[in-house]
Amino acid sequence: MSGIDGKVVAITGAGSGIGEATALLLAERGARLVLGARRSDRLAELVTRIEEAGGTAVQIRTDVTRRDDLRALVATAGDCFGRLDVLVSNAGVGTISPLDDLRVEEWDHMVDVNVKGVLHGIGAALPVFRAQGTGHFVTVASTAALRIVPTMAVYAGTKVAVRAICEGLRQEAGGSLRVTTVSPGAIATDFAEASTNSQVRAEITKMRDDIAIPPDAIARAIAFAIEQPDAVDVNDIVVRPTAQS
Repeated sequence: MSGIDGKVVAITGAGSGIGEATALLLAERGARLVLGARRSDRLAELVTRIEEAGGTAVQIRTDVTRRDDLRALVATAGDCFGRLDVLVSNAGVGTISPLDDLRVEEWDHMVDVNVKGVLHGIGAALPVFRAQGTGHFVTVASTAALRIVPTMAVYAGTKVAVRAICEGLRQEAGGSLRVTTVSPGAIATDFAEASTNSQVRAEITKMRDDIAIPPDAIARAIAFAIEQPDAVDVNDIVVRPTAQS
């Protein structure tokens, strides 16, 4: 029996990449999953894979920019499994470009998804965790919050905000709630495809192809934090390719 077996875990951005890898690993270790993402077709395929392997999962279409969607995700956990033990806030977007491009709508979208999306999850889950007397927030940030580089100013700013919010949450959480922030480096996902600047997209794609590590590296880090005893709070995990500066 692992420290994950039987826990109810909700995951945003579960349709691909880190969210998908995390869902598969946690299901394998006995978690009961509530999977949220915007692409219902991808969620349905993932639920089928999990169930065929003997796991338990349900899905609900979730756009983290909508507060009601996060409330519905948390409510689904309660309706289906009677509780929520862990919220993995993984949904994020990285429309990377130089500030001189003035892609202001893309800046707004990153703030809405990366920052407000995390806040919406906290707003939905915190009252449930307080009522239960236990709960665990796991939030995916980025190494962009630790090392700022050109073209990533706004994206990095959103991830710095996420780290600050999660640290504040940790300090306010008290002795019964756990708070973990996981900061991935270059991961082999479709992250680069979000950039509408062709030069930046090519640079990120090349870095991914040259050094990126698979999403399940982050899934294992998330699982490590979740499986610890209740009295052990793993607060910050940074996972990057060995070759990444």
